[in-house]
Amino acid sequence: MVAVAPSALSNQSSRISANGNGAYANNRYRNLFAEAGHSPEEISNKINSAFQQLFHGDPTTQTVYYAAGTNTNGPLAFITDIKHHDVRTEGLSYGMMIAVQLNRKAEFDALWNWSKTYLYHDSPQHPSYGFFSWQARTNGTVMSEFVAPDGESYYVMALYFAAHRWGSGTGIYNYQAEADRLLANMRHRALIKGTLFLTWGRTNRTLEVTAGPLVNEEHKMILFSPSTERPPFTDPSYHLPAFYELWSRWGPPEDRHFWAAAAAASRDFFARVTHPVTGLAPDYANFDGTVVSNGWNRGAANFQYDAFRTAGNWSVDWSWWGKDAREQGLSDRLQIFFASKGMADYGCQFTLDGRQLEDRHAAGLVAVNAVASLAATQPRSKEFVEALWNTPIPDGLERYYEGLLYMMALLHCGGEFRIWAPQ
Repeated sequence: MVAVAPSALSNQSSRISANGNGAYANNRYRNLFAEAGHSPEEISNKINSAFQQLFHGDPTTQTVYYAAGTNTNGPLAFITDIKHHDVRTEGLSYGMMIAVQLNRKAEFDALWNWSKTYLYHDSPQHPSYGFFSWQARTNGTVMSEFVAPDGESYYVMALYFAAHRWGSGTGIYNYQAEADRLLANMRHRALIKGTLFLTWGRTNRTLEVTAGPLVNEEHKMILFSPSTERPPFTDPSYHLPAFYELWSRWGPPEDRHFWAAAAAASRDFFARVTHPVTGLAPDYANFDGTVVSNGWNRGAANFQYDAFRTAGNWSVDWSWWGKDAREQGLSDRLQIFFASKGMADYGCQFTLDGRQLEDRHAAGLVAVNAVASLAATQPRSKEFVEALWNTPIPDGLERYYEGLLYMMALLHCGGEFRIWAPQ
């Protein structure tokens, strides 16, 4: 027997602790659909059918993915918000994440090509330099040159996964280099003062702003907007500690400590920002977890469409890392609240203390509430998984946001939303 020095045992223990107790450490991804009794064939068919309909279905009523010709970098495609007739970095980056998880390189590259062609700012004098305009028309005409950091976050993570799953190519398809550059900018982009263009309603406007990084350095949190023209605040649904942990391992070495600290900060933030009874989070919040009251958005203090995603973020963090048991309690609290409203018709917008503001039973919220079962501990969690299973693939006017959340939820609940690590 070879003796192992106490220091080696200590180092091994530290590594296990740092890697948590989730899928990153043990490579085991829960398949909530299989746990509910569905066969591998049924699960595979459900996931593939949803992808085919949302990406390659009837262009009038089903798909959100549209081919848009070619350029010197190859095919182009966009994902559009059907209801609002626009293209958003949110949807493009979600589409790229879905594509890499399902090994659909052609769709991934076409979405990335469209993003870089029409939305990326490469002028060092522009306040959004190094980032992407968050909103454009389907012909590529930019509607808002502001940055929405949730899109940048998903771009980075999808690009790292692509680099690891497929290998990096050249130019814009050097996924590793693109991810490194964008992630470095998210923290270090210099302050730039200049003019931003945006369409507000039917009016075109220009604004003089000063903008910089996408994170608040002091609080180690993602910003809602990098502009310094208003007091900074955050969006709880932008917090992605599961991703930050990976960036603390794979990103630029000088920033790895920051992203590890950001993951811990987001976990603490989830515990502060959610209501102690309902588990609901607001659309926007201050860094201390209090609701935003600066008049910027009338409904910012309520649980609205952005906030749907927050429970999914903490539940995936628990599934991948298993570092903070408070996330289990948050999922239990949230599911108790929604179950009390009636599983078939609990609505989709609420005040944080649970007063219902909209009675539409949104498929996107049903989807994320099922993902919350990755962290939940009570038997009722299976009801939320089965509710997703029985929800039809979103179509029609609401199929953009509802459909993308639904598609990602199928992957999460089917054990197919995975960490693609370096080979």
